Amino acid sequence: MRRLLGTLAAVTLTLTGLTAASPAPAAAADSGSFDVLTYNIAGLPLGLGDSDPETNTPLIGQRLGPYDIVNVQEDFNYHASLYANDKHPYRTATSGGAAFGDGLNTLSNYSFEDFQRVRWNTCTGTNCLTPKGFSLARVRLAEGVFVDLYNVHTNADSDDAALAARRANIEQLSDFIQANSSGNAVIVMGDTNTRYTRAGDNIRTLLAENGLKDPWVDLVRGGTPPAQGSDALVCDAAAPTNDCEVVDKVLYRGSELVDLTATRYSNDWASFLRSDGKHLSDHFPHRVDFSYTLDSALRASDFFGGPHGTAFNDADDLPATPSPRTLTLRGSARLDGVSLTHDGGPTLTHGGTGGTATSLTLAPGEHLTSVKLTQGRKDGRTRIFSASFTTDKGRTLSAGTPTSDSKTFTAPAGRQIAGFTGRAGDEIDKLGVVYAPIR
Repeated sequence: MRRLLGTLAAVTLTLTGLTAASPAPAAAADSGSFDVLTYNIAGLPLGLGDSDPETNTPLIGQRLGPYDIVNVQEDFNYHASLYANDKHPYRTATSGGAAFGDGLNTLSNYSFEDFQRVRWNTCTGTNCLTPKGFSLARVRLAEGVFVDLYNVHTNADSDDAALAARRANIEQLSDFIQANSSGNAVIVMGDTNTRYTRAGDNIRTLLAENGLKDPWVDLVRGGTPPAQGSDALVCDAAAPTNDCEVVDKVLYRGSELVDLTATRYSNDWASFLRSDGKHLSDHFPHRVDFSYTLDSALRASDFFGGPHGTAFNDADDLPATPSPRTLTLRGSARLDGVSLTHDGGPTLTHGGTGGTATSLTLAPGEHLTSVKLTQGRKDGRTRIFSASFTTDKGRTLSAGTPTSDSKTFTAPAGRQIAGFTGRAGDEIDKLGVVYAPIR
């Protein structure tokens, strides 16, 4: 695996501009389903593209309602008319028109958090006229059930310089996923400008390095992608079939916490036609249906805290039979760090080395069963100020300085706290827990 290239320096963190209040806790069913759509809506100013976005964008907005989660690209100068004609309750705020914004937006029936926009480090020609890149939204399907949703628009064109820039874009995205979505279920969708058939593209790198699958490859082509260097599988411009290859792609993977499966792929072009039969964009809209099943052993809580630091998830690092033994907390004015050592297994550590360390070693038959967290503001950022863990024997371990803004996570019957999820830097910015069976 290639060495990470320090993509974190290129990140801009932004709170999502949502149109609904935070949801009440929803108990996670053992399974569920949802669908997604990716669509480059060709929203460049009139005269800069081949479509008529002033007419088409409101019509596109009216057609998005049936889809649970939608990623759009080139949502530039007609963004207001798109949202005015759409009723999804959770939507990202625009980053601006052409030359100012990246054109990437997400519309969802599910709430999301930790929204980030990241600009490409490399571009060529007219691609550099607007800050193209990718975004990440952590979508909450149910209590403790999250999917990292990436929206992508890479460097276009196919000359040597453009191909090199696009390969660099794909490498930057791959590095970012490895650094920020480790242990998480992931969906990547958008205008990748790549083809499996094109010799100069490296879409296979993105899949291989991140364990991603392509529903088009699996469901339409029987699991075999087109050969690199072969003729392009060009779509019929009027009525494309699912067999042709497009640059707009949906890629995905599950996690230790949630098994994610693509059950249907469709080029939904027929749902996005004008009354005169013309397409609403110069790209086709692509739909994928997903089903998911929660792991029978591991479960997770929701999160509490702010969208800062780097994300972590201990689910991948737990031993086959989780056996927590020693919990260590570091804190003073706030919660600086958390650490949990398993019998014969790893020590899971997050945060910094500040504050005072205190530890609790569990007795045989004793388990961590709940944690009360408090949060507050420091230097304009929301952070975890304190944590207080309780065992099923009534013992507690606390660190930090409590505030009045609190949340408690309690392990379901027959389970124990065995690891952590969240975000951290020198301190703990956001925290959740992973539950494992008591054995």
